[in-house]
Amino acid sequence: MLEGLIRFGQGNGAAAAGADKQAGPRRPTIGLALGGGAARGFAHIGIIRTLLANGIVPDIVVGTSIGAVVGASYASGHLDTLEEWARSLQPRNILSYLDIRLNGSGLIGGSKLATQLEASFGKMLIEELPLKFAAIATEVKTGHEIWLTHGRLVDALRASYALPGIFEPMLIAERWLLDGALVNPVPVSAARALGAEIVIAANVSTDVIGHGTTIAAHGTTPDLPHAELDMPAPKRGFSRLFSAEKTVKREFFGSAGRPGISTVMVDAFNIMQDRITRARLAGDPPDVLISPRVGRIGWFDFHRADEIMAHGARAAERAIESIQESIQIIAPVASDTPGTSQTSTP
Repeated sequence: MLEGLIRFGQGNGAAAAGADKQAGPRRPTIGLALGGGAARGFAHIGIIRTLLANGIVPDIVVGTSIGAVVGASYASGHLDTLEEWARSLQPRNILSYLDIRLNGSGLIGGSKLATQLEASFGKMLIEELPLKFAAIATEVKTGHEIWLTHGRLVDALRASYALPGIFEPMLIAERWLLDGALVNPVPVSAARALGAEIVIAANVSTDVIGHGTTIAAHGTTPDLPHAELDMPAPKRGFSRLFSAEKTVKREFFGSAGRPGISTVMVDAFNIMQDRITRARLAGDPPDVLISPRVGRIGWFDFHRADEIMAHGARAAERAIESIQESIQIIAPVASDTPGTSQTSTP
């Protein structure tokens, strides 16, 4: 009798093994972490298109700032709508989305951009999306990293891209939230925490600035005292009538010998984001990092969408082999299985 039970167990085990072999390799859970970078984030569209074309389908998507917008568009099935809108942008209609205001906590109110998002997402909730999604934001005062995983999708996106000084912070569940790039520019950690076995990260700020170094000895320029740089010549006659407007433009945009407010803000944020990204990726590296070379594209160059998406597509193409190798490690294909190869894509 005991011998019969052993044979029965062996038979069931062989049958189960045969069924597993017929079912094919296990499909690993793939997470996509999309970084912030304003207009450069349109590269994420090209990246996603290339991944899908190669059979690599993300199950989990997390994003910061523009990465959250692109990620939400993919997760909700509205990537085509976003791409069409991006390709239609021209310098003149970009300005139409910037509702400048000087009496709030940001230069741009953001209501016009929110209207564009509402047209795509409506009142959709994050928990209604067909796959796991999170938008990364930063809480004002505390600096807490906030993962927005439920609630109104449009509100989460507005919080994730609320660049300090540019957009007003968003109030969500009694927390004032700002751009997630302040704490987690490329949210690999969030993708892993949501269950991703393989994390593909996209960093669109890789070559924005140099690697940085230390200037050990630096001082003032003797021939150009600070007084001569900071004090403009006094205006006389009709020129005084236009001096105020010229002063505002000079302060905001800068001049040949001095950076303006906009330049200082953008460069400061780029430096900060670069340093934080390097630290976060060193501590929690992705399985594959995609880095489009879009550093020469400005924050507000949204009208260059075609060029930016092409950069993203080329960068993703270069990474396809590495992604397939990662999938093979997690879910290897048996070499003796008829009709299978050594690499597998979902």
